[in-house]
Amino acid sequence: MAKTFTDANFEAEVLQTKQLNVIDFWAPWCGPCVALTPTIEALATEYDGRVNIGKVNVDENSHLSVTYGITSIPCILFIKDGKVIDKQVGAVPKAALGKKIESHL
Repeated sequence: MAKTFTDANFEAEVLQTKQLNVIDFWAPWCGPCVALTPTIEALATEYDGRVNIGKVNVDENSHLSVTYGITSIPCILFIKDGKVIDKQVGAVPKAALGKKIESHL
């Protein structure tokens, strides 16, 4: 299951980890974001223990949205060693996200 990241837990749960982090910035009113949810959940299950996968609700966590310059959602950031190493804006198929994840492992 995908984790829930917030302004309060992001540093400890994402930035201080050594593994690859895949963060889905989303909102409940965003149709493409909602459509992407099953894909994020499936990837979280598939990569459990190897990749830290979670979601940030942009409406509830504005600090993170501003910090990472999120202007369009869904926006998926790939973060490793505290740095953004890749970005995907817009809904894409599971295979495309899986390929990006594999390229950063």
